[in-house]
Amino acid sequence: MSAPFEELSNLDRLVHEPARLAILTALSACRTADFVYLLSLTGLTNGNLSRHLSKLEDAGLIAITKSFRGRVPLTQIQLTTEGRDSIKRHWQRLEQLRKAASAWSSRPRPAEA
Repeated sequence: MSAPFEELSNLDRLVHEPARLAILTALSACRTADFVYLLSLTGLTNGNLSRHLSKLEDAGLIAITKSFRGRVPLTQIQLTTEGRDSIKRHWQRLEQLRKAASAWSSRPRPAEA
């Protein structure tokens, strides 16, 4: 029987990457967020945040709406239904793996020869 943490390699890398996990988790707690808010929340640079958002948008996990408030550009980001389902499943899977690892670490081991 393999250790449960070997299953970590099967996690969705698009979602599990730390910056994208932070973005998706933040978005799961609200209806929409603007670019500046996500920038301050994640600590990413403009370019890095843009790149991660593009990957998430290309995968259909988020929707990006660009507009202007007066003359100021406004970029709004929200989870799609698929994105909301993906982040929910991801956190559930992490919790399952955490519980399995905890149970695995407390089981008796064969004596070393």
